[in-house]
Amino acid sequence: MTDTDTRSQPKKQGLTRRQRRRVSRGAQYAVFVAAVLAFAFSADWGRLQNQFLQLPIAEQMFPDVITLALKNTVLYTLSGFVVGLGLGIVIALMRLSSVAPYRWVAGIYIEIFRGLPALLIFIFVGVGVPLAFPDIQYPGGTYGKVAVALGLVSAAYMAETIRAGIQAVPKGQMEAARSLGFSSARAMISIIIPQAFRIILPPLTNELVLLFKDSSLVLFLGVTLEERELSKFGNDLASTTANSTPILVAGLCYLLVTVPLGFVVRRMESRSQEAIR
Repeated sequence: MTDTDTRSQPKKQGLTRRQRRRVSRGAQYAVFVAAVLAFAFSADWGRLQNQFLQLPIAEQMFPDVITLALKNTVLYTLSGFVVGLGLGIVIALMRLSSVAPYRWVAGIYIEIFRGLPALLIFIFVGVGVPLAFPDIQYPGGTYGKVAVALGLVSAAYMAETIRAGIQAVPKGQMEAARSLGFSSARAMISIIIPQAFRIILPPLTNELVLLFKDSSLVLFLGVTLEERELSKFGNDLASTTANSTPILVAGLCYLLVTVPLGFVVRRMESRSQEAIR
């Protein structure tokens, strides 16, 4: 075969970039389907049903799982969020203060309460504070304890979120307010903070979701039957019935709140991105 014949033969071409993407995507789908099938055929569905899907046990939980456990969980979450938001605003402003001791205190608070597990904070609020200050009484009893514990947990994260939101507001807003005769404090409260909250509303809603789940730590404070939240309520019934169905029902009740909140967060984030564009 001569050189001329060799050059005249068509060259073999590899896959194009689009074809390689299609092959890669097809392989990923195949791996996913194989994993799902392996799980479906290897699981003992009969035992899972006996342990987690006993309808008579689930029926016993209603309506108390909604009117008592879910209601308490929502109350604990909202009270902790309110306390955390108020404290977070104060810490954020201290973090931005021109007074150095305020910045030091805020920085130490944020580092400590972001670094400690939430469980230790609950134990500190429920056990440590009453031992150190015997005369102090939490308003609302257990509800007050939970509000303080969840507030301390969330305030450190909210403070950083609020600080970032305040710094994201253009500096010209403060300058314009001062030129109109506003004091720095009044301009911050009336002009800057409202604009900052429009920016940080999605991450604050995420924090609300996290607090809703952290409310399960209430059981470490020692609650009465009427003060139980979802996790405690489900765990007590699971121990009584020797079955895990109550835990599954409690988990579904958590999803009943967290899934819609997650959808709201995604919608707010998409609107914020559209506004930026």
